[in-house]
Amino acid sequence: MFRILFLLFLAIPLIEIYILIKVGSAIGAPFTIFLVVFTAALGALLLRFQGLYTLQRARTAMERGELPTIAMLEGVVLVIAGALLLTPGFFTDAIGFLALVPPLRRKLIWKIIERGMFGPPGSGPGQYERGPRTIEGDFHRDD
Repeated sequence: MFRILFLLFLAIPLIEIYILIKVGSAIGAPFTIFLVVFTAALGALLLRFQGLYTLQRARTAMERGELPTIAMLEGVVLVIAGALLLTPGFFTDAIGFLALVPPLRRKLIWKIIERGMFGPPGSGPGQYERGPRTIEGDFHRDD
């Protein structure tokens, strides 16, 4: 895991620099800078709307007495998308904008859940029956 993160921290800035140089040589430096700032501002605006919508979905689920698991995970993905959108560059902006699309975001979340990254191996959604589960038992308190 450490190696993957290390490679990402090396590769992503190199990709960003390469794309910025290519775009800057094609359209000029001032317009490239404008595009980088514009995509960050547009991303922040879209992120705000998506965040408020996700918060409203979480509140609605809690009012119904449900645990807003997917909405909470969407919030985590939105925080990561916000960090990517505010990072200068076109590559990270593209990934951040993709994370703002609700169907893609939910599909990503379900793929992560299915791979068992949020629990013990084999605890994905296909590993047990859906619906309420009741565990019966007795307990006693030792002081």
